[in-house]
Amino acid sequence: MKITKDMKIDEIIEKNPNAVEIMFKYGLHCIGCAVASYESLEEGAKAHGLNEEDIKEMVKEINELEEK
Repeated sequence: MKITKDMKIDEIIEKNPNAVEIMFKYGLHCIGCAVASYESLEEGAKAHGLNEEDIKEMVKEINELEEK
């Protein structure tokens, strides 16, 4: 299943636990945070100062993990 920026953070981690490594790389350390259950990847990323290009690249990297 393809990961999108609109998916909830915990949903992404459930589908691909290795995505945590990519999220950490981009400064998203909210993996265990309660917000992760209702905040989308895009919302969390923007709250941590990432721009649209950063978010697009992060999603791309997470999806590349899925392909391996």
